[in-house]
Amino acid sequence: MAARSKARKRAVDLLYEADLRGTDVVALVAERLALADPPVNDYTVDLIEGVAQNKARIDTILGTYAEGWTLMRMPGVDRAILRLAAFELMYRPDIPPAVSIDEAVELAKSLSTDESPRFINGVLARVLRELPHSTLASGVGDAANG
Repeated sequence: MAARSKARKRAVDLLYEADLRGTDVVALVAERLALADPPVNDYTVDLIEGVAQNKARIDTILGTYAEGWTLMRMPGVDRAILRLAAFELMYRPDIPPAVSIDEAVELAKSLSTDESPRFINGVLARVLRELPHSTLASGVGDAANG
């Protein structure tokens, strides 16, 4: 498994754990960094911090494009995977959209239900298709940029 794939998997694990426990994910990562067991990759930290900083916008977008599903009704693992992939699509121009979507689908295959890969692919494809390209991977429209 490639380093970034492992970092994404670890980020999903931490996002899911924080969501399940009702704790702040950035604090959870700080705790894990202090323990360094297992070590937390720099890209994992970047992903967690990015999702945390942009969570309100990401959740709004996902809620808009996940037809028939609210975020809280989704399985927690799917929610974590979607948040991570949406962050990459919307705020990481260095990651090709197809890579973000493919990685999310692979995570869903290994971590979630049989229906999850198709669902996640559909939501992310819709986000990619329907959000203005100027918004994707640029951060335009986030809280910092108005």
